[in-house]
Amino acid sequence: MDAVIFDLMPARMTDLNALHRLEHECFDRDAWPLLDLIGVLTMPGVTRIKAVIDEEMVGFIAGEIDRARQLGWITTVGVRSQYRGNGIGTALLQACEESMNMPCVRLCVRCSNQPALRMYERNQYRQVDRWLAYYQDGEDALILEKCR
Repeated sequence: MDAVIFDLMPARMTDLNALHRLEHECFDRDAWPLLDLIGVLTMPGVTRIKAVIDEEMVGFIAGEIDRARQLGWITTVGVRSQYRGNGIGTALLQACEESMNMPCVRLCVRCSNQPALRMYERNQYRQVDRWLAYYQDGEDALILEKCR
């Protein structure tokens, strides 16, 4: 199999429609509403990185910094289904961690999302909490953390 060539670059407000499509493909019922997507693309202090192949957004990650707690929080990460397994998710994760430059980074993930859980485990994330019935359908979220 040929390696997939992609670029990582800052996401901007002009990426709103592409991000909206990506969120719905990746998260379906958990996709962020349009207003939240506008916020993540415009609020100061948010790390936002997109993965691009042939000028098409194929992945996205956003992170926020809690300086008081010295903690980064990855708020969303997704890769279009046909591009998964090519290292894009890991590259986005690492780029967001570097950009936030915090001693610890956290994120939440559905308990049933085994592919994502395997990727996070490969990247040294460990479970630190569980939020009961976090998702709209009642599924729990696992809180994962990576510290340097």
